[in-house]
Amino acid sequence: MQSDIPTKDISLTFMKGMTVLRAFDEGHSQLTLAEIARLTDIERAAVPRLVLTLAPLGYVRKDDNRYSLTPRVLVLGSGFLRGNQFGRRVQPLMELCARELGFSVGLAMRHGNSAVYVAQSAQQNARYTIGFTIGSRLPLLSTAIGRMLLAWGDEAWAAEMIATQPLERFTAETLMDRDAIAAQVGAIREAGVSVVAGEFEAGAVGIAVPVGPMGRAEASLGLSEPTSSIPPEDHRRLTEILQRHAGEIASALK
Repeated sequence: MQSDIPTKDISLTFMKGMTVLRAFDEGHSQLTLAEIARLTDIERAAVPRLVLTLAPLGYVRKDDNRYSLTPRVLVLGSGFLRGNQFGRRVQPLMELCARELGFSVGLAMRHGNSAVYVAQSAQQNARYTIGFTIGSRLPLLSTAIGRMLLAWGDEAWAAEMIATQPLERFTAETLMDRDAIAAQVGAIREAGVSVVAGEFEAGAVGIAVPVGPMGRAEASLGLSEPTSSIPPEDHRRLTEILQRHAGEIASALK
């Protein structure tokens, strides 16, 4: 997403520091300086200074020659969650939705080129989990939540994402053709629900609905369970439950 702020008013050093923090994820919990440089495309000579600035601030710690994030980084995200009253207004609605569905449910918002979990509610007897927590990123092209965001989000942004995002094969069923993905997104736009089976996790089906109006929705509510637990004849009932609670969440986020 392009920024409207003039380049001369941007702190490039600060941007690089934030880029360093984003290099750490579920697949890269501990990194050397060389690995950080490779993942961020920041010149290798600049990485030590950036990391050594983040360390005394408490955002990263060093173990031998490897670095990892500290819990302090959660403070950065907690301001967004508290400011939008997720704990008081959104989380209770997530709990109600999960109880009615009988399945765990997650809320994701679009951020740049991915979907980011901002809330979730897990059922104690959940039969399936892909291990995502708040802050986890989901690919847009191959998940139910991701395609829902593409279908009901800004059309220009969606077209750019479909045309430019790397195609990554997660399972044998993952769509690897951009025209086919675009067609799926178009069908989702018409249907108002996204159903993706076996493309991100083998043997799992995801169902997601938009949170917000068509063309401006920046969030999606969805579930993911084993295909055997959600037969096709249950999709409509589960979709109606998700849609009802999605409307309430949209009102809570205004």
